[in-house]
Amino acid sequence: MIGAGSWGTTFAKVLADGGAEVALWARRPELADEINSSHRNGDYLPGVNLPVSITASSDVSKVLAGASQVYLSVPSQTLRENLSQWGNLIPAEALVVSLMKGVEKDSGLRMSQVITESGIDASRIVVVSGPNLALEIAAEQPAASVAASASLDSAKQVASAASNSYFTTFTNTDVIGTEFGGILKNLIAVAIGIVNGVGYGQNTKASIMTRGVSEISRFAVAFGANPKTLVGLAGLGDLIATSESPLSRNHKAGEMLGKGYSKREVLARLSQTAEGLASVSTILELARAKGISMPIVEQVELVIEGKMSPKDIAPHLTHGTEEPQGE
Repeated sequence: MIGAGSWGTTFAKVLADGGAEVALWARRPELADEINSSHRNGDYLPGVNLPVSITASSDVSKVLAGASQVYLSVPSQTLRENLSQWGNLIPAEALVVSLMKGVEKDSGLRMSQVITESGIDASRIVVVSGPNLALEIAAEQPAASVAASASLDSAKQVASAASNSYFTTFTNTDVIGTEFGGILKNLIAVAIGIVNGVGYGQNTKASIMTRGVSEISRFAVAFGANPKTLVGLAGLGDLIATSESPLSRNHKAGEMLGKGYSKREVLARLSQTAEGLASVSTILELARAKGISMPIVEQVELVIEGKMSPKDIAPHLTHGTEEPQGE
């Protein structure tokens, strides 16, 4: 496991509770020492006891040595740089699993595409996404996710490793839909956080969520996704979990924007990355290139950039759009 933040550590616990021996890379040596000595990660998972089968190190070569599956949980905008530094240390036959939900800002590439560009064959790449709030899973509350790969066998290997008494991983071969579901729901979660911060009620939030599913489905399908994926765990399921939970960084970021904080203030107050803030402009560039209408995400961008008052967002969210039949 590369990355000892809340999600990386939680997923290391999922794997360890499924019977795996897990080596965890922590950027800070003192964090690795804490995990090894007390089996805790107090900065990111306070009060959670970690399995003794998780060992941590700040030496990435030590962590990667002999790995059969390599899980990546680093901020999406740092992935390419990280892979350039130690990607050649990944064992030649190891599966490479992305736990990240973002697009690269400069290129617009999904994380699996960035991994491919580092020289890893698509058949070895798996993406995992779903309604997965780290603290709930770390507390062993029942949850599920999806492992997607161009190779169903690779997806099944990851699903087997990432399943235990409280966590189940399903499989599919729709990498595009699974990955975009995790990316796009963050943008809708920011929108719902904004209106929550303003003080609007359930009608407004339900309208945004419902139209948001339609919006992100149009986008993902235009890029080759299976529409069914977007109403499954990686799409609608993830959106529901993220949209109103105080554990969601994207919802929290939106809520602060709704209360009048600037983008700079929001970023300063968040202890970890809110991928929705980092992805919104890139997603809109991709949408415009294909002529896809994304009115909700467009309004979110205006609020983030301080060009629209948060209280004005809801009346315009679905302006000028027709409710498609059968969605």
